[in-house]
Amino acid sequence: MKVKKLPANASTALKIIKIVKNCGAEAYLIGGCVRDLYLGIEPKDYDVATSLPPDEILKLFPHSNETGKSFGVVRVNDQGEEVEVATFRLDGPYSDGRRPDYVTFSSLKEDISRRDFTINALALNPDTLEIIDYVGGIDDLENGIVRTVGLPEKRFQEDRLRLIRSIRFAHRLNFKIEDETGKALTRMAQEIKTVAMERVADEFQKILLTSPAGDGIKMLDRYGLLSPILPEIIRMKGVDQPEQFHPEGDVFIHTCLALNELKPNPTKAIVWATLFHDVGKPDTFMVTDRIRFHGHAERGAEMIFDIGKRLKLSNELIERVSKIILEHQRFGDIDKMRPGRIKNWVAQPHFEELLEVHRADCAGSHRDMSAYEKATEFLNEIRQLETMPPRIITGKTLIEIGLEPGPIFKEILTAAYEAQLEDSFTNKEEGIEFVKKFMNENRNC
Repeated sequence: MKVKKLPANASTALKIIKIVKNCGAEAYLIGGCVRDLYLGIEPKDYDVATSLPPDEILKLFPHSNETGKSFGVVRVNDQGEEVEVATFRLDGPYSDGRRPDYVTFSSLKEDISRRDFTINALALNPDTLEIIDYVGGIDDLENGIVRTVGLPEKRFQEDRLRLIRSIRFAHRLNFKIEDETGKALTRMAQEIKTVAMERVADEFQKILLTSPAGDGIKMLDRYGLLSPILPEIIRMKGVDQPEQFHPEGDVFIHTCLALNELKPNPTKAIVWATLFHDVGKPDTFMVTDRIRFHGHAERGAEMIFDIGKRLKLSNELIERVSKIILEHQRFGDIDKMRPGRIKNWVAQPHFEELLEVHRADCAGSHRDMSAYEKATEFLNEIRQLETMPPRIITGKTLIEIGLEPGPIFKEILTAAYEAQLEDSFTNKEEGIEFVKKFMNENRNC
């Protein structure tokens, strides 16, 4: 089996292969890049496998990263572009469930036999464009199947991250997981807890960033991986919602539908916020005149700090996601907001992400887009401005008129800026009069 041609972005890898082969060694493109080439997808990066030992690779490419040298892996840097070059190898025992205790250098066929999934165990000879397949990877690509190379439990025991990687590949490629692989995956799902959480979260995030993300969450759940990673999402199951707002079903079903409604190429904050926007509902469920979830946004915004730290997400991302969760209910009050308040709101740095979460939230439930459309109109108006107008009334102004700095400053300054955006005043003197009037009307100031 051959591919028709290689993309232009393969040039660095091909250059490395040419240099290695000029030394009389074997060298091939290997792994996921070959899989993608066969499927007609342009790879983002390329890996090379060779018979040349690491020390010889380093002699040819002295400025390489040799961190993985003991495992036969060298990262060759060519004009800022890195290509992983690995010596054909067989792996020793995996005592830590992550990496082999030692490796022995071997042949291409043996190297392929120790890889994770058949669809990733393909090599390509760039001179002939022929794909080398010793494990049935091409058949599995043709049939849309994710299958381990060899015994599933052995492969998963070697590196338990492969448990979630199997889901990621099946989700990304819209493939099915082969029966025996799936059975082993389900039996061993709880062992994902033994993997460093940042590695798991990285794979989980890749699933979330691949549309339709809700289907990926359901696949994780189907094979038992969602519960050990995010029990908070499992708790959403069976939490009923008022039918007039959520005809689709419980909180878990709604969350998956909302994730599926996201536009392509969402930000990390958007996918995590959509996943967790209703995470506070199980804790706030109550039935009065109907099912209600008072304070669920506040509860969810609080919960994400503990969840995010457990997942080793960055502090900046956690803060951003928390803010989106906290504000995702505000759209319900948009018809009651003054134009200045809406303008100030939509000008916030996180607003476009918040708006997309709201759109997906609505699309995955009642499908009433009126609040989304109104907010979008104001957002488009703000976009036409090069910058938001500077504040006429500042903290310095408040001090000048005799006010003591304190928490109330924020309330006064917010009200003043919203009034300014509505053209309620246009200069400092008028602004000071607005502040005095505001303080008289709000005696607690």
